[in-house]
Amino acid sequence: MLKDVLQKLRLHPKDPLQIHGYQTYGTSNHLYMMGRALEDEGVDLDKTGFASAFKNAYKQFKSDELADAKLKIRLPDDRVFYAVTDKEGYFKIDKRVENLGALTNEEGWLQLELGYDDANQKRFIKNNNRFSGQMLIPSKKAEYGVISDIDDTILKTGVTSILKWRVIFNTLFTNVGNRTPFKGASSFYNKLHLGRSGTAANPMFYVSNSPWNLYHYLQAFIKHNNFPKGAILLRDFRTPFDRTPKPEKPHKQREIRNILKTYPDLQFVLIGDSGEHDADIYIEIAEEFPERIKAIYLRSVNHEKRAFRVRGLLERFEVTPALLVKDSTAALEHARDLELIK
Repeated sequence: MLKDVLQKLRLHPKDPLQIHGYQTYGTSNHLYMMGRALEDEGVDLDKTGFASAFKNAYKQFKSDELADAKLKIRLPDDRVFYAVTDKEGYFKIDKRVENLGALTNEEGWLQLELGYDDANQKRFIKNNNRFSGQMLIPSKKAEYGVISDIDDTILKTGVTSILKWRVIFNTLFTNVGNRTPFKGASSFYNKLHLGRSGTAANPMFYVSNSPWNLYHYLQAFIKHNNFPKGAILLRDFRTPFDRTPKPEKPHKQREIRNILKTYPDLQFVLIGDSGEHDADIYIEIAEEFPERIKAIYLRSVNHEKRAFRVRGLLERFEVTPALLVKDSTAALEHARDLELIK
């Protein structure tokens, strides 16, 4: 019996299991939790050095996921929900649940406990079968929300380099503690998080085209560099052999729309860069939701043709205040003029 279970899960008895619970977002009556069940590959982001960085990157992409795993999700008030992972190990809880707002901390975070609900799996689990998941419910003190890109917006990646070689090099060979944030970005984001009142706890949403495999790497970068904690929304990693239908809308566009529809009474600030398609996406969003976007900030990357194109787009755009900036100081001064921050 045990041999059959191990064969089905593609596990050796010594391999421990884990559950990655992602930082998601929901409302006081809507529980939305995502994560992934997989083997513990021993990724250690605290280790430094070229070899450790490469080993960590390899392990993150070499994930051995658990299909059809039965999971249990417990709320702080002991209400319990169940989920089953798909063929890639992902699970999702998306359902109406009352009185969630009463269970959050003052920043709006709801703590969930995740665990396996199968006796045969439990014998290979560390952490006493207790793993963490968190869902953000915007605080009643929130003045607005902030939706930000990650790559080349807060994290220097080199996304505009030829064949994106800098992105590949940085991801594979640079330890998270050595990744460089843009100067002043953390301070600017924290001021936006605190809002005009200085005590607002404005919700933060980090939306990136990076794959879920890099979730803990990006989560560690955000925390290490003192950016405000927020929901982290990545995408599934598609291979050239993936035959599943592609979504009709790009990932970032789809996620931003979902956030706006989830919180219809909240306005938002959008932050991105001039490197790829942020300007086009944000302009389209602002035109679709003209009363919902308070400001758009786009960081000018080191690519004059793209920056020139974005300047042209913004010159014709009049729906909401929008600014192409070279540094966080310019964005901070503009935000203060708009009375977004103190």
